[in-house]
Amino acid sequence: MSHVVRHAGRHPAAARRLLRALPLTPALALLLLFLGGPIVYCAWIAFTDLQLTGQAHSSFVGFANFRTAFHDDAFLNAVWLTLVFTVVSALVGQNTLGLALAALMRRASKPVRTLTGGIVITAWVLPEVVAGFLLYAFFRREGTLNAILEFLHLPSQNWLFTLPILAVSFANVWRGTAFSMLVYSAALDEIPNEIEESAEVDGAGGWRRMWHITLPMIRRSIGTNLMLNTLQTLSVFGLIWVMTRGGPGDRSQTLPLFMYEQAFQNSMIGYGTAVALLLLLVGSLFSVVYMRLLRTEV
Repeated sequence: MSHVVRHAGRHPAAARRLLRALPLTPALALLLLFLGGPIVYCAWIAFTDLQLTGQAHSSFVGFANFRTAFHDDAFLNAVWLTLVFTVVSALVGQNTLGLALAALMRRASKPVRTLTGGIVITAWVLPEVVAGFLLYAFFRREGTLNAILEFLHLPSQNWLFTLPILAVSFANVWRGTAFSMLVYSAALDEIPNEIEESAEVDGAGGWRRMWHITLPMIRRSIGTNLMLNTLQTLSVFGLIWVMTRGGPGDRSQTLPLFMYEQAFQNSMIGYGTAVALLLLLVGSLFSVVYMRLLRTEV
């Protein structure tokens, strides 16, 4: 303590920063132990041939698991389907529908806002497994969607077999749009009414006001929402597993399902962990792009 006091006398600003950081030390230690430790261990496993087959020892194999992944057609297929799933359900679906709902509810009556918001948010708060079973019942051959199509005398099909990746993408849109709607509702409420009223008086229509006024003013909210939606969608597992288990074949097998299959069904823990690190890298690249966009001032 005397050393801290003497140090404080010579460098008061540094001492104050040190004293303010002391209460955070236990929390930082717990984060390093229970979060940082497992991450480092998983990173190590990705460079080994660890398996769930009762092997006595694992060996360091360097980048062999990563080379195997990039020469594996199943892995490349999972990367492609992950990008399709992310673009369709997060970047286009949740983002666009959430913005549209927020803009429409802003002008709707209070009962309509309450009813619409309640319906959309209910889908969001449902557990992922429950949402998966509901959407499975909706898309299956004897499900609700085909019943509606037959009632309208339109052709039906087995959506989970013919268009599995689009079916699970729609399911993710249905479940996750509420978050985007809430983000954009808060952003739109921050736009002064005087600006939109002035544009309307000048003769700007709804689409022109949206494109030239609304979107530029909520640009940072759009970037933040896209980043969070992308990271959440990249990690979706339970919804797809319940609906299709990555099938039929591997036509809806995204990277989280491929990682699970390699690690726990094929018992190749090292290879599965390497795939997990590659998925983490993809998410990091998206985050870097969005963070650079967020640096730009409106």
